[in-house]
Amino acid sequence: MIQWKEETIIEANIEQVWELFLDKNIKKIMPKVDEHTLIEKTEGEVGAKHQQKYREGKRVETYIVDTLAYENKPEKKVKQISFVLGKAFEINLTFTLEKLDDRITKFIYEGQNKGVNFVGRAMLKLGSEKSNNQVVQEFMEKVKQEAMKANR
Repeated sequence: MIQWKEETIIEANIEQVWELFLDKNIKKIMPKVDEHTLIEKTEGEVGAKHQQKYREGKRVETYIVDTLAYENKPEKKVKQISFVLGKAFEINLTFTLEKLDDRITKFIYEGQNKGVNFVGRAMLKLGSEKSNNQVVQEFMEKVKQEAMKANR
């Protein structure tokens, strides 16, 4: 199992950053997501389900994303999701935004990737922690760039 928890400061209003995590904007911060379709409940509700299609090169994976937690308060926003990728990995992600002031937001990104079968566990053991950390850092940088782009 791989786990991480990273945080960064974004020079943008919490509402602007939160907008990036809404269904309509998800491709801005997750460009490999081809489709993100609500199939159960509403977007801002625990228990909501989305069908997501993720492209890695020529291969497209389709899976269901479950919303496990959702909080949308002026000072703090949280979205926690879970999905199984390729029948091999169970991935849990939490995105937390904390308002530091009207134009500065703390972004906390935490998650875990767990192998659900022999193949998944073996692939996680073979994969490097360095490459996983790079993926985490790239995602955080993408969120920061998109939030600051909206700030201009």
